[in-house]
Amino acid sequence: MVSLIAGFLVIYILTTPRYGAPNPVENFNVPFVFGRFTIPADNLLTKESIALGRRLFYDPRLSGNNQISCATCHQQSLAFTDGLAGSVGVSGKPLAFNSMSLANLMWGPARFFWNGRATSLEEQALIPIQHPDEMAQDLGSLIKELSQDDTYVELFGIAYDGISKEAIAKALASFQRTLISANSRYDQYLRGEISLNEEEELGRKLFMAHPDTKSSLRGGNCIDCHSQFLTSGFTAQLDGFSNNGLDNDAALLAGLSEVTGKAEHRGFFKTPTLRNIAVTAPYMHDGRFSTLEDVLNHYNGGIQHSETLSPLIVEADNIDNHQGSTISLNLTAKEERAIISFLHTLTDEQFLSDTRFSDPFKEAPPR
Repeated sequence: MVSLIAGFLVIYILTTPRYGAPNPVENFNVPFVFGRFTIPADNLLTKESIALGRRLFYDPRLSGNNQISCATCHQQSLAFTDGLAGSVGVSGKPLAFNSMSLANLMWGPARFFWNGRATSLEEQALIPIQHPDEMAQDLGSLIKELSQDDTYVELFGIAYDGISKEAIAKALASFQRTLISANSRYDQYLRGEISLNEEEELGRKLFMAHPDTKSSLRGGNCIDCHSQFLTSGFTAQLDGFSNNGLDNDAALLAGLSEVTGKAEHRGFFKTPTLRNIAVTAPYMHDGRFSTLEDVLNHYNGGIQHSETLSPLIVEADNIDNHQGSTISLNLTAKEERAIISFLHTLTDEQFLSDTRFSDPFKEAPPR
């Protein structure tokens, strides 16, 4: 059953009892402005599936050496990133890509990872567990290990009728679907609870505008790739992936083309959410930029031309008939600072410390 209360979509998710009796999740609130989403019919949210997924997420037994958990590379205080250019797993080798934030995964393009190699949260969940440089765990060995834990036996039994690789994937996906960030100052602004200051409001307007010199509209061009409310990629076709001018043709990585096999997708990477962006440095798929100032400088004069470069970037310019080989937004220093000020309003302190998402193994035992 679905109802609309005070701008929030309130969902009552019911399940059919199978092994034991899974408890339905009630009053699961999500922001109405985030739009439509889908929860798989074979993996509806229950209290047990979420609790199980949360426990698995923080359990180092998911790695072959029992030292690395999902939370190693996805730390709550950093919006479920890890602050590294390349995450480090069991092999000790920095990975080619950094860890993406896990906020608001129920919305946006259906492809996951920087190159889109997984098409569901369930599929995504098992890939790092088995990757030799990430968690290097054999799923059969993991199932045997979890089967020796009475808590896991009970939770898996109620939620999924037993322990299996499919159940592990579903549980992790269920927990990650609950990682909703929707109480930043920007969200409070959208709900009419606060006003932004002058600099933040200028930044918001620039963020939302594609520059149009004919109508004297100055813009930061951000919204062409980052949706207005979620600030992640758009769901239409492959709009959630683009080439944003990091490298020229000689240095361009495969990106999405590695998955689709299409040359026109070379250099395409997933557009990440900008929610909590102030705490998720370093930036881009390879973490090449250390600060938000570096990111703005890239878009304001560091764009590298290549055959698959987004035309929305090429044409975005705040100066009419700009002459020269440099692709640039031509923002002023004041405008750059304003955009960064607005980006800071996307930090959701509640999300970064919410005990529902924290490590269950560190909770104080009940008295």
